[in-house]
Formats: sequence, structure tokens, C-alpha cells
Amino acid sequence: MSPSSDVLTVQVDSTDSSLAWASLGDKRWRCVVGAGGVREDKVEGDAATPAGEYPLRHIYFRNDRLVLPKVRLPARPIGERDGWCDDPQSPAYNRLIHLPSSHSHEKMWREDGLYDLVVVVGYNDDPPEGEWGSAIFLHIAREDMSPTRGCVAFARDDLLELVTLIGPATRINVLSLSAAAQKPAPAVDDDMKPFEDFDEQDW
Repeated sequence: MSPSSDVLTVQVDSTDSSLAWASLGDKRWRCVVGAGGVREDKVEGDAATPAGEYPLRHIYFRNDRLVLPKVRLPARPIGERDGWCDDPQSPAYNRLIHLPSSHSHEKMWREDGLYDLVVVVGYNDDPPEGEWGSAIFLHIAREDMSPTRGCVAFARDDLLELVTLIGPATRINVLSLSAAAQKPAPAVDDDMKPFEDFDEQDW
């Protein structure tokens, strides 16, 4: 397990919410996960964010839309013909590809701004296997913080801050247990303790 200062922890508010908090050291940001929730058994196309701990690989960014601050992860600008393969039948599955492509893929060059800044999560990539999912990124969220298709998304300014704090040793840990489920059960009032073992047969 990585030291806590090198782990970006993501935890949803509750099982029926895509809103979450991400924390790294003493920093904390609001974020959003996939519409399919957080799953330990993620598969391609389920819109779920995979639970577990993973490395962070690379940064891709639109240099026509933002100035990338100083970062420690490898970074390069996104090109107009960049794509990401999400076809499990392709040898390039879960890899950056050059478009056009006959295989199913996402375009990295987007008009909506969501991929103006992207951090690639090292999920199912060493090597990619089966249909366990692809294109898991940290990226910019929609203004209404609506759910993603499986990525973890942040407000633009928050992600710009976050990328300056992560490096090759940083890992992301997406918790399967929600914050609501993690809350301890209410303490039993001392006056009620005599009734804890009460049985109707005692009457």
C-alpha cells in the first residue's frame, strides 16, 4: 500500500449518488464518478468507475485551450486525430490510437471541453485483458457535475491544481464503500442498554 500522501482517495457520498470527494494529503476536492456507480466487477460499457488502487500514467491536454502548469507526470498535447480504443476485439484496446480507425473508439479532441485536461488511470492496461473496461481517466466535469461514463471528473480549476500535486508514485484508490455506509452506527443510549437483550418471553 502506498503512503497516504501519495494516494488520491475517491469515495462517493452514497451508493445512489455519483457525487464524491477526492482527497490527497490535506487537499480535498469535489468530483463525480460513473453513472453505473463504483464496481469491483467493472466491464466494458457499464458506465461504472472501477474500485481499487491504480497508478496514474500520463497527462494529455489541449494546448490551444489551456496552459499546463508544471507537472511531474509525462505530458503531451492532444492532437486532432488522437483517439482512445474501446473495442475489446482490437489489438489496440485501451490504448491511444491515431484516427481514423475501423475499431470502436473515443475521440480525444472534443468540443465540449471535458478532455481539455486528462490524466490516464492505469486500469486494465498492463496488459489490457478481456472486456474489463477502458478509457478510465481523470478529466474535467460538466458544469452540472453530472455522472461520467466511468471516469472521475473534477471542476476545471480543481483538476488544474490536482495535476501539479501528483507524480509517478501517486496512485488513485477508488473506495467501493460509500461515505454513508462507512459511518459508524449510532451509539446506544446508556438508559436503553438494559433493554438490549430483552426478549418478549421475559414477560
